Amino acid sequence: MLEAKNVVKTFDGFRALDGATLTAPAGAVYGLVGPNGAGKSTLIRHLTGVYRPDSGELLLGGEPVYENPAVKRRVAAIADDWYYFPQSSIREMAGFYAGLYPAFSWERYNKLREAFPLPEKQMLRRMSKGMQKQAAFWLTMSCMPEVLILDEPVDGLDPVMRRQIWSLALEDVAGYGTTVLVSSHNLRELEDICDHVGIMHMGHMLLERSLSDLQDNFVKVQLVTENPLPPSLHILHESTLGRVQTLILRGDPQTVADELAASAPMLCDLLPLSLEEIFIYELGGTGYDVKNLVL
Repeated sequence: MLEAKNVVKTFDGFRALDGATLTAPAGAVYGLVGPNGAGKSTLIRHLTGVYRPDSGELLLGGEPVYENPAVKRRVAAIADDWYYFPQSSIREMAGFYAGLYPAFSWERYNKLREAFPLPEKQMLRRMSKGMQKQAAFWLTMSCMPEVLILDEPVDGLDPVMRRQIWSLALEDVAGYGTTVLVSSHNLRELEDICDHVGIMHMGHMLLERSLSDLQDNFVKVQLVTENPLPPSLHILHESTLGRVQTLILRGDPQTVADELAASAPMLCDLLPLSLEEIFIYELGGTGYDVKNLVL
């Protein structure tokens, strides 16, 4: 289990992390989402042991991450600005990674050559950003990490390669029990691969649940009724088009349906929300929402 407990980090008086918490279960795919500036990348740099927290704990399997080489060897990460030695080729970087990670598998490296058809001896600095990102996955997955941490991992990759990478990551989760933590703004993509989600805002975790529990706690309703709605409903958003009301509600579907039945609706359709919709309406309650501007 990968954990962050009440982590605080301040830069020049700015509180980038304000009691941030995170719990990524072992063998799970955890999606870390939030608006720009929420503290996602800062939290990731703490989880990988790059930053020392002002207070709080970063733990892997109960052991501290910071200044703990034995734990760091179990964690591999790919940042949006992945670092490599400019004069090195993929093969040379593989030798470097093999020296850092005891579990590095040359057998896996050779097998992944089929998934990433890149010139092994060409200098990385002469490759496109997309090719460099493929090289990062090739090398990192060859390390056979216990925890794989990804920050905006597939930006710049074409749809076929994106699918290839997620397929490989999910195979590692199923086959080796790898824990994957991924931060991305592509919520539609995350919805396809994640089983746990954490939403960050202003340096702390707004909510953290399994994706199924999260989706079961929000309901979209299309409703036609001439009667007032029950005051017990927790309405996050409402709009009306003609006689049809569209409501975004917090609550489980059965309870919402039972409460709405009291208003004797002529039409009442309950629809599931996507992760993107949950993100928008959950953050709307914090003042971070779509503004209607009159120009």
